[in-house]
Amino acid sequence: MKFSFPCLNCFSSSTDVMVVNTSGQDDQNFRVFTYNELRVATHSFRESNKIGEGGFGVVYTGRLKDGRVVAVKVLSVELESMRGEREFISEIAALSNVKHENLVTLQGCCIDGANRFLVYDYMENNSLAHAFLGAEKNRIKFTWTLRRDISLGVARGIAYLHEEVDPHIVHRDIKATNILLDQNFIPKVSDFGLAKLFRDNASHISTRVAGTLGYLSPEYAITGHLSRKSDVYSFGVLLLEIVSGRPVVDFNLESGEQYLVDKAWEMYNADILLQLVDPVLNRDYVKEEAFRFLKVGLLCVQETTSLRPKMSEAVKMLTNEINIEAVKVSHPGLVADLMDVKIGQKHSSNLFSKASTSSG
Repeated sequence: MKFSFPCLNCFSSSTDVMVVNTSGQDDQNFRVFTYNELRVATHSFRESNKIGEGGFGVVYTGRLKDGRVVAVKVLSVELESMRGEREFISEIAALSNVKHENLVTLQGCCIDGANRFLVYDYMENNSLAHAFLGAEKNRIKFTWTLRRDISLGVARGIAYLHEEVDPHIVHRDIKATNILLDQNFIPKVSDFGLAKLFRDNASHISTRVAGTLGYLSPEYAITGHLSRKSDVYSFGVLLLEIVSGRPVVDFNLESGEQYLVDKAWEMYNADILLQLVDPVLNRDYVKEEAFRFLKVGLLCVQETTSLRPKMSEAVKMLTNEINIEAVKVSHPGLVADLMDVKIGQKHSSNLFSKASTSSG
């Protein structure tokens, strides 16, 4: 699927822009809103309408004149670094006319002075991090079936970005806070502010390091070489997180920081991997399936990038279309120290957020 997106210089008034879509599907309307429309919809961006806040902006809920409920992300542009502008353009480039059940839908945008606004479908169940992680009362609502379906949905969404759209899209910040859940708990990959487009079948590109510690693939953190396997690594961490219910980075007084990837590797080697499954499930899951999901997570976080599966392969592994029973898992990669991260880069603060508490 090849796509194009509207010229940002043309965004000067409220209008409907038809985005070229050569996928053979129906064209999609990309709306350019006025500031006043979004101000009215969000009650002047009232504090009670705020539903999220992260490294790249604040998100508000609002109701448009036609009755639709939307989420409005407000990005403030830092003139010196142009931060905010880059994220705004990246989101539009990535999402203006890609369409998949497991990707958030971008309805439109607005430019008003130094502010940039992105308008999305509203997700009733917020993010996976908000609805699922942390308290047992949250996790207990997520049955094994729901966790399985969310994991598969995320995998299919990333596989679509990596292999079905042209140019390919590498998300660069796959994590629980960037997985939104609609009213039916269907997962939607969101927040494409760090996304990169891969043209001409490039195996990797060199770029500034950004992302979230714990989810960050070691080869990208150390060299700045970004590839689709960087997203695969992040997905592997997320998969371990969903199955186990544990934070990506945990801390206790006895052992200090403990990374979920390390814990999973230890338990795999001790042949007790199933003990990693979230205890709130009370063993109400299919053992073979849970073990397979954990093993796929470990295959995705292997230190050697060539050994990690492509996302389409990961989907088939999860559904048992590819049998991994005899596949050996090699040592995982891990960035456990900020000193390991590529020297000389100007990192976003998002990189340094702890995965267990980040909300970006």
